[in-house]
Amino acid sequence: MKIALIGYGKMGRMIEQIAVARGHQIVSIIDIDNQEDFESEAFASADVAIEFTSPMAAYGNYLKAFAKNVKVVSGSTGWMAEHGDDVRRMCSEEGKTLFWASNFSIGVAIFSAVNRYLARIMNDFPQYDVDMEEVHHVHKLDAPSGTAITLAEEIIGNLTRKDKWVKGSLVAPDGTVTGTADHADDELVVNSVRRGEVPGIHSIRYDSEADSITITHDAHSRKGFALGAVLAAEYTAEHEGLLTTSDLFKF
Repeated sequence: MKIALIGYGKMGRMIEQIAVARGHQIVSIIDIDNQEDFESEAFASADVAIEFTSPMAAYGNYLKAFAKNVKVVSGSTGWMAEHGDDVRRMCSEEGKTLFWASNFSIGVAIFSAVNRYLARIMNDFPQYDVDMEEVHHVHKLDAPSGTAITLAEEIIGNLTRKDKWVKGSLVAPDGTVTGTADHADDELVVNSVRRGEVPGIHSIRYDSEADSITITHDAHSRKGFALGAVLAAEYTAEHEGLLTTSDLFKF
């Protein structure tokens, strides 16, 4: 398979290593300083482009790839609220293909399935309130993380006593705390911490007067995310439309 990389930071380099090890060819690498390569024959020859950039750049990158009829796998977050409807229309009506996930880790996919199942169980135990904490490295710009938002929306979709998620407290790299963990009974609070070089930790806690139950996914490195992105590219090469991890992982 021919793969183009959009974004060549730490994640892009790790994706390159894994893709090559799995027998794929990297035909184009586009970063901030060579945007003109979107117009190159090499980029247009790609079966799939894997995109890991920023919320500000992601949507524009999709449009440039779609213009060359290149399918896209993307882990960029923060663009969905403003451009989600347009992307869905392009994928459903114009024949474009985007595999999007807030997190490509196989472990997170399993964790997500456990999260949904646990939320359904907890419908029968209203004495438990639920909250979430996500911890990431100091370079991460968005808070809560896209993965935390996805997990929160899964809880809301399966736990009838929660109607929406709300942004809770944020602990900045210097220890400064903003926001609050206070929330209404029908709200799911998501707290955030930014420290060191943490790849990502997501913890969901159900707490009652008697006890608490916590499930946690703790990423040791970016390798799991990179492998998942390559697996998604392999899947996307053979499929069309707006795709997600629920298409790739059948659980």
